[in-house]
Amino acid sequence: MLRSVLLYTALLLGANAAYAEPDWQAAKEGGLPKLVVADDAPPVGDTVFTDPDGGEHRLGDWKGKIVLVNFWATWCAPCREEMPALDNLQKELGGDDFEVVTIATGRNAPARIDDFFDEVGVTDLPVLLDPRQQLARKMGVVGLPVTVLLDRDGNEVARYLGDAEWDSDTAKTLIGQLIEG
Repeated sequence: MLRSVLLYTALLLGANAAYAEPDWQAAKEGGLPKLVVADDAPPVGDTVFTDPDGGEHRLGDWKGKIVLVNFWATWCAPCREEMPALDNLQKELGGDDFEVVTIATGRNAPARIDDFFDEVGVTDLPVLLDPRQQLARKMGVVGLPVTVLLDRDGNEVARYLGDAEWDSDTAKTLIGQLIEG
């Protein structure tokens, strides 16, 4: 009997540990081929970025949630393609456990961002600014778009270089695994 209890407990713990880890390989094979999993990435820190009204924000403001941080710019053609998918992802999964945080890095006038969002049909994403690229530099962003996935503690778990279909079933499954993990 004790042997059965120990075996069952070991199987249960093993199953939970396996479930806690997202299936990164399936995500890569399913449509996110440029996904790079972070190895022991440090927390993202407290670098300040702003909103159009001058309000200060830090990625730590979203601690407790899974966060998809997208660095983009109004002049970036791939960003134009990607932004509606990010908006759809936020509409579908955004809430208490998950948030899409879009940060315009570099010179992006708020009026131009509003025009950009209107042109591509974005309605549910925040307008956040990193005009001096301090946060982008701190996080190693060298091209656009770049998307960084953060765990609930604010640690980078993966990043994607380039545009992606963030509203695809593959992306939603990956986000779901991160939320449940």
